[in-house]
Parts: sequence; structure tokens; C-alpha cells
Amino acid sequence: MDWKIELVFIPVTDVDRAKSFYVDQLGFNADHDSSPTDEIRFVQCTPPGSACSIAFGRGISDMPPGSQKGVQVVVPSAEEARAHLIANGVECSEITDEGWGLFVFFDDPDGNHWALQELPDYAAAKQA
Repeated sequence: MDWKIELVFIPVTDVDRAKSFYVDQLGFNADHDSSPTDEIRFVQCTPPGSACSIAFGRGISDMPPGSQKGVQVVVPSAEEARAHLIANGVECSEITDEGWGLFVFFDDPDGNHWALQELPDYAAAKQA
């Protein structure tokens, strides 16, 4: 049996501000934006190349805004990812080598914490 993570909720205070951040600054695809009732708005975005999306909105989560601290995204190059963030006005950390990859960290406007990881080149490490 396959188990696939396909959606992670990100708690936010301002849905439009969050959508602008994830789509306009990070470059995520805006997949869905729907308000089936006055109390509910559901927005789904997907990072380019990802099989897992994020969702945020109004009336869809009990998590306090800014409380999501464990989302990690794998990128081909930490250096290029960091340059993309900076070019799009996103404050982020320097690149750090954690031993199991190179990492760049940033927060969304509500304080939800993200990690970008460039996986180590295990083949090259094995030959060294």
C-alpha cells in the first residue's frame, strides 16, 4: 500500500497576503482558490515540481497562524534557491551545512518556518 503526503496546511492570518507571498514571491503555482461558504476560503498552492501542495485559508484549520514549523522542501541547489528568495524580497538565512545537506531557512509573513534542503551528493562522498 502506498501512502502519499499530498497536502500540508499552513495557518495564516491574511489569506490574500499569504497567497501573494507563496505565488508572487516564492513562485508556487496557484492551484485552487474557493469560498464554498462565507466562513470558508480554501487556497491550494504547489511548489514547482512538487507532488505535495500546501493549503491555507479561512475556516479550514484550528492551528494558530505561524505555528507550522516543520515544512522542508528539497531543492537542487541551496545557492540558487537562496538567490531566488533574496531576489523576490524574502528574508532568509545564510546557507548552512548540517551534515545531511545544505540548508536555507525562512519564514512566511505569519512566522511559519520553512527549510530548503539541498541533498548531499552521496555518490561523491562515497568516492572521497
